[in-house]
Amino acid sequence: MANKPAPARPTPRLYLATPLVDDPTLLIASLPGLLAAADVAAVLLRFKATDQRTMTSRIKAMAPPIQQSGAALLLEGHVELVARAGADGAHLTGIAAFEEALPSLKPDRIAGVGGLMTRHDSMAAGEAGADYVLFGEPDANGHRPSPEAIADRVEWWAELFEPPCVAFAASREEAAEFAAAGADFVLLGDFIWADERGAAAAIKDVEQAIRQTFADAPGKLETERG
Repeated sequence: MANKPAPARPTPRLYLATPLVDDPTLLIASLPGLLAAADVAAVLLRFKATDQRTMTSRIKAMAPPIQQSGAALLLEGHVELVARAGADGAHLTGIAAFEEALPSLKPDRIAGVGGLMTRHDSMAAGEAGADYVLFGEPDANGHRPSPEAIADRVEWWAELFEPPCVAFAASREEAAEFAAAGADFVLLGDFIWADERGAAAAIKDVEQAIRQTFADAPGKLETERG
């Protein structure tokens, strides 16, 4: 009997990181239109340092337009505020921070992790129950691997492991490249907010680039997960 062809991999969805939020008023007003412009699976809230009460209030104010759009709301760190503010989960940086946060997030909340410097750390995070692993984001000094190295890490993970893989893209071109490499989600960097056409136009453009990549090479992108 002939082997069945591998099922086509779903088109990767978008994961949007906010700029560092201080006064969220303008961002809250723009979120409904922004999230309607493309298929955004999740929004990562990034906040400037302030007291926990103020931060909790800001999260609660931003939650309705995000969650009502069908997107998950994740906090960058601040695990202690996730349940209190009604967020869906948190993104942690580094395997140690991730393992420390797991008891307070699981099983009801999303626990994602980045800052994975080695393949061993990536595998350890997956085995520990990460809801996703992130590759390619800048470190504390703003440095990140080359696009080729990120694509290689994404491809390695996609071929061998089951938990979703997120790739950090610093441009439209990187988003398409990492999607082709096997990313399940593409995390969009600050280039979205710096686009002179506006963030909604930029995010729509990225989604179109990813979809075009899939349309141009459907055979190449049909992969089986190990």
